[in-house]
Amino acid sequence: MYTAFLIKYAEIAIKGKNRYIFEDALVRNIRYQLKTVDGKFTVRKENGRIYVETEGEYDYDETVAALQRVFGIVGICPVLLVEDEGFEALCKTVIEHIDEAYPDKNFTFKVNARRARKNYPMTSMEINAAVGEKILEAFPETSVDVHHPQVMVNIEIRPQINIYSTEIPGPGGMPLGTAGKAMLLLSGGIDSPVAGYMISKRGVTIEATYFHAPPYTSERAKQKVIDLAKKVAAYTGPIKLNIVNFTDIQLYIYEKCPHEELTIIMRRYMMKIAEHFAKESKCLGLITGESIGQVASQTMQSLAATNDACTMPVYRPLIAMDKQDIVTIAEKIDTYETSILPYEDCCTIFVAKHPVTKPNVEYIRKSETKLAEKIDELMEAAISTTEVLMVEAE
Repeated sequence: MYTAFLIKYAEIAIKGKNRYIFEDALVRNIRYQLKTVDGKFTVRKENGRIYVETEGEYDYDETVAALQRVFGIVGICPVLLVEDEGFEALCKTVIEHIDEAYPDKNFTFKVNARRARKNYPMTSMEINAAVGEKILEAFPETSVDVHHPQVMVNIEIRPQINIYSTEIPGPGGMPLGTAGKAMLLLSGGIDSPVAGYMISKRGVTIEATYFHAPPYTSERAKQKVIDLAKKVAAYTGPIKLNIVNFTDIQLYIYEKCPHEELTIIMRRYMMKIAEHFAKESKCLGLITGESIGQVASQTMQSLAATNDACTMPVYRPLIAMDKQDIVTIAEKIDTYETSILPYEDCCTIFVAKHPVTKPNVEYIRKSETKLAEKIDELMEAAISTTEVLMVEAE
């Protein structure tokens, strides 16, 4: 039925002279996502609008699903693009559109006309009234409701006239690749994949680092994280994943440091290693899935102690979210069912029975001096033996 989609965006429109940079990024990202869909598509910009036009047969549902994975899109409108052949021809097309799109005609409607082309012989108000009258004549069971219509019939007078009555919500945010790159600390839990999704939604390209602890964590735990990266990559594009063997470092910390400080100290060394890879890849910060107070290592004091180990900024997009908020997003992006699979990651293996909840940074640093003999050597070994994968969406 439809041979084109009108793509709507929001924040991009207020970018002033830089607006074209964001529009061009959005067009590139749309083209990338549509590569996964059977069919031939043309993506073009025209006077503040982006159009996806189809050639030949294509899968409508798959196309919409692909567009709903493109950050920066707020609305996907299946649209009829028609030449201006006079007002009667326009009315005829609108009537045919409504007849085909809405088998049940018992609905209220409003006509919403806009004239981007001011030389059109009728004003927007005149178009609204005249087209509305034609619809009522053709379908007497319909009625007009200008305040809360069930169907909004949009008519935009442009070089080609745009007719659409459906707006499918997009993910919003900013086009991927317009806000630099960051390193995600990815675990097998619920939070970190959501953090990766959320930061990417603001235009940030991500890489990821995962800390593996064989034999305490299984190959299945590692595969779980790779599977999560694939889910996130459906939105972010391919993700470079660094898989770090963290076992020897964890055992050394377990041997030398107070057990109530284990989680914080292990977390600090994870941040240091992730920062190493982040600097190699010219990332602008680290990303974690932490939320204030969710567990002992995520109190304000614990987060401050973790930050102290880094020189890079640490971004925490979930910082003020409740767990249910995070779960809701995880379900939406299809990571939740994978995240809850019962395969332990390296954090949960070495958890202290009574972890410190208000660590003092000076005490933590003092405890870390006990690691001086071997920790640099162990970190170098972990970095040099890191497995690197390029993970793409399935």
